[in-house]
Amino acid sequence: MTEASAAGAATSDSPAYPSGKVGVLIVNLGTPDATDYWAMRRYLKEFLSDPRVIEVPKLLWWPILNLAILTIRPSLSGRKYATIWNKDRNESPLRTYTRAQAQRLARLIGEGALGDPARPVVVDWGMRYGNPSIKSRLEALQAQGCDRILCVPLYPQYAASASATVADKAFAALKTMRWQPVTRIAPPWHDDPVYIDALAQSVRDALAKLDFEPEAVIASFHGIPQSYVDKGDPYAAQCVETVRLLRQKLGFSDARMPLAYQSRFGRTEWIKPYLDATVREMAQRGVKRIAIVAPGFVSDCVETIEEIGVEVRDIFLGAGGEHFARIDCLNDTDAGMNVLAHVVRRELQGWI
Repeated sequence: MTEASAAGAATSDSPAYPSGKVGVLIVNLGTPDATDYWAMRRYLKEFLSDPRVIEVPKLLWWPILNLAILTIRPSLSGRKYATIWNKDRNESPLRTYTRAQAQRLARLIGEGALGDPARPVVVDWGMRYGNPSIKSRLEALQAQGCDRILCVPLYPQYAASASATVADKAFAALKTMRWQPVTRIAPPWHDDPVYIDALAQSVRDALAKLDFEPEAVIASFHGIPQSYVDKGDPYAAQCVETVRLLRQKLGFSDARMPLAYQSRFGRTEWIKPYLDATVREMAQRGVKRIAIVAPGFVSDCVETIEEIGVEVRDIFLGAGGEHFARIDCLNDTDAGMNVLAHVVRRELQGWI
């Protein structure tokens, strides 16, 4: 038997492993599985135990988290989630929208859609905290024959407490795999013209449907502690740049589109200005009509629907404001999907 035929025989006797496909895994922040105390507690414990999210020494943070926060906060958060829960599907809006985004993305860039039948694309979705987990979806993609996987954190602006923790979890999963698929992490797209155009059009469309003209359209982003920025996190700078480009595209002044940050937690200083203080101050100085857009959120969730749409609205109206509007996130709209498809196509270059 020749050397070549021997090699061929060995190959034919070897087990076959599915391969040859490219996987795309879009990853959102996460969601509880239900609104009851224990479901909320599991979710909050995973989230607030992440050292990227809470940069406090574990020996100090453990008793605060387990003896105080996880005793009280699950019930409070559960009541908020209950007001926005998708009762038809028995899930949070974030899960509904993320699944829909994956399904639409699969039609846009999936099997054969990018014109390379030799390396088709499989799209899946997961959550950094809660279900479906990043590890389970990476394994599912590999089982379908994906030997190359693009992981897309659904955050237009990079923050270590958001984007980086997705990468941490993905690489932790890879450490457990005998055969690791080649994996890329998509970078943020805070200044991408396609994203800015989509945001601008969403603002124009929303304002055109209102029965009042806002005196200001606030761009609100999820906040992070000031200390994180002081350590070198680029998040605040990327938020500022997004708003600068969005103002430019809309022809808005700084006063017409101020920037603010929401969702602060704990007693430490977070990046400013704070959204709740901003809307209260605006109402107190005579501003009667505002709208709020949330460019940093790819999907509507408890922070946009409940926090902005209910809590911040009540603050503004209670301080003397008269008209308030919350502008929907891009979600799975045509414009929103155009952004995600653009990012994925860009990051798949060289593979497809």
